[in-house]
Amino acid sequence: MYQLEEKIWFWVLGVIPIIILCFLILQVWKHKAQKKFANKQLLKRLSPNNSLFKSILKVIVLSLTFACIAIALVNPKIGTKLETVKREGVDIVFAIDVSKSMLAEDIAPNRLEKAKQLVTQIINNLASDRVGIIAYAGKAFPQLPITTDYAAAKMFLQGMNTDMLSSQGTAIDEAINLAKTYYDDAEQTNRVLIIISDGEDHGEEAAEVAKQASEEGIRIFTIGVGDAKGGPIPEKRNGVVVSYKKDSKGETVITRLNEQILKDIAANANGMYINGRNTNEVVEKIKDVLNKMDKTEFEAKKYADFKDQFQWFLGFAIFFLFIDIFLLERKTEWLKKLNLFNENL
Repeated sequence: MYQLEEKIWFWVLGVIPIIILCFLILQVWKHKAQKKFANKQLLKRLSPNNSLFKSILKVIVLSLTFACIAIALVNPKIGTKLETVKREGVDIVFAIDVSKSMLAEDIAPNRLEKAKQLVTQIINNLASDRVGIIAYAGKAFPQLPITTDYAAAKMFLQGMNTDMLSSQGTAIDEAINLAKTYYDDAEQTNRVLIIISDGEDHGEEAAEVAKQASEEGIRIFTIGVGDAKGGPIPEKRNGVVVSYKKDSKGETVITRLNEQILKDIAANANGMYINGRNTNEVVEKIKDVLNKMDKTEFEAKKYADFKDQFQWFLGFAIFFLFIDIFLLERKTEWLKKLNLFNENL
């Protein structure tokens, strides 16, 4: 486990492309200036030890120096002491719809990205609850088992996309059944499943499966993303829309938010339906529900002590700086023998 103490210092890495750009501009200018002064053969006679490789090597070394300085300023820390702590919280599983209809842009930036934003903000407002993530389309897939590691949860969340499951559809019943395997609370008092979807193509059995889950102590909350008016499903190439999904008749497919099925699922599982357009409203409603629920005590592993690692990167930076100082731009005997870039021709 590691921590980055001062992430703002990553801006120092921006110096590296500036160094490379300046080097390239300098090389172009030198080439043009030398070409006006003399031809290639004469230049080699006038400066036989001039080395392009050494110049490139100096730029690489200088870039590595700034990279190490940036990381040293960020001050990465490594966890050195792992402790078992007792917490009280709720087990929350997020089931996120990753079917193609979630690419519709009737809610900015699109339905799937909006779903990710909602889950991220809910996680940011949690205290000691445990979270898990499920992705589903035509089938349900476990993305992250139940954990207290919120950083890992958000990392897995950002990696979710509509290409991760080949089978299309919306198997909400499979997602609910998979969620049942996430909980290990024998008392069944703190089980929450939050489904984020546009509600399209849900099977009729979803409401019935939700009712069965409720009997096992799982409260299901549904969050609808999208617009009732709907929108087309863009097909992109390199981030650019090239067309929109069409049906067998060649007509553009319009996908719409189906709130009714999401309301039915929530009602059958002692939960609540929330429209996901207003992020703050969603977060407040979920937070209010969680605060009123019974908390279960559980044990979790936590790093209690972190050790600074900046000194290693500072040492490397000084090392590369010394190399840069003593690295001359003219050829040496060993370099002449290597004849890199055919410089002796």
